[in-house]
Amino acid sequence: MFSKQEKLLLAILASIQFSSIVDFMIMMPLGPQLMRMFAINPHQFGLLVSSYTFFAGLSGFAASFFLDKFDRKACLLFFFIGFSVGTVACGLAPNYEMLLLARGLTGVFGGVLGSLVLSIVSDAISYERRGSAMGVIMTSFSMASILGVPFSLFLANQFNWHAPFIFLGCTSLALCVVIWFKVPSMSKHLEGGIIKEPMWNTISRIANNKNQRRGLYFMSSVMFGHFAIIPFLSPSLVANAGLTESQLPLMYMIGGAFTIFSSPFIGRLADRYGKHKVFLWGALVTLIPYWVITNLGPSPLWVVLAICAFFFVVSGGRMIPATALVSGTARPQNRGSFMSIVSCVQQLSSAVSSYIGGLIVTTGAHGRLEHYPVVGYIAIGFTFVAIFLSRRIEAVEGGGPAPVEHVAEPVV
Repeated sequence: MFSKQEKLLLAILASIQFSSIVDFMIMMPLGPQLMRMFAINPHQFGLLVSSYTFFAGLSGFAASFFLDKFDRKACLLFFFIGFSVGTVACGLAPNYEMLLLARGLTGVFGGVLGSLVLSIVSDAISYERRGSAMGVIMTSFSMASILGVPFSLFLANQFNWHAPFIFLGCTSLALCVVIWFKVPSMSKHLEGGIIKEPMWNTISRIANNKNQRRGLYFMSSVMFGHFAIIPFLSPSLVANAGLTESQLPLMYMIGGAFTIFSSPFIGRLADRYGKHKVFLWGALVTLIPYWVITNLGPSPLWVVLAICAFFFVVSGGRMIPATALVSGTARPQNRGSFMSIVSCVQQLSSAVSSYIGGLIVTTGAHGRLEHYPVVGYIAIGFTFVAIFLSRRIEAVEGGGPAPVEHVAEPVV
């Protein structure tokens, strides 16, 4: 299905996503340890999570004004180097305040990586095969769960919480060398010349495109519901379900093992049966673990692991058709800027959701997290909103109608 060059490109992009996901995910299982070491409450821990996503959203918005004016490879290297340095800075942070600042710095660069990866995939792979390509990229989440997070926790237990960030930052810098030599120039979107237009035309073009506006509302709903739950998943499993901190890596390993097989399969289903239909069923099934996880009390280890594995499969699986759907609403010439705005909306929605979740969830008697079910109901409500919006999104690729877009004069 993919050529040798396409496979190599997808492997490198998946590795970049792997680094970005591990950097973000490691905060969750380190949550109980950081809350104890820094003597912080759930609200302050929520700020650690939301600081990354908030600054990622702001940088995604700023990047939308210039991403389509440069070679995709040059942009990828610039932001991935910045992300790597920011991750090392997290590892060197001596206290809560400096860690909060370093997380924001990492978010400035990391927030653009996702949109760049999706733009490159969308430029290199046709819409008809894009679900499968997104499935390959999503396996980075699986590998992060199986290898990245458990190994990071191993480093944290063997040394201290600083170690996983320093190790990840250094390996990411090494990956920059691979990108330099192995990723080809990605400038096909510049073939008609650089578009000369006022900066704010990028925003007005999207604002005047009803289809793209729906795509932004759609992704915002998906992320808002999801990230109301995610930051407190690990702390709740320890405080409410009875897991020990040493058992948390099992959740990520088992969940990731299942998604290695489910993500490519769901990608193929999306290409065969349609992105709309696969997202619909994925979103509906996700409601089950949303409710179960947020209402979970003391449970046997195998029950918790089974529930979490199911959650990983369905929540990650629905993002494959969702991302393919949204990527199909923009043309190649404007895709980088649009996907950067999509990333901005995703990150800001995640930041607001994490912050609100931190206000709702409190620490009760014996360290138990209270009011977590309220967050679950919020996630369920926003899932229904996302389902409604998904039905109204159309693709400008693959035979769909093309909405009118403003075309500026190119400069050759």
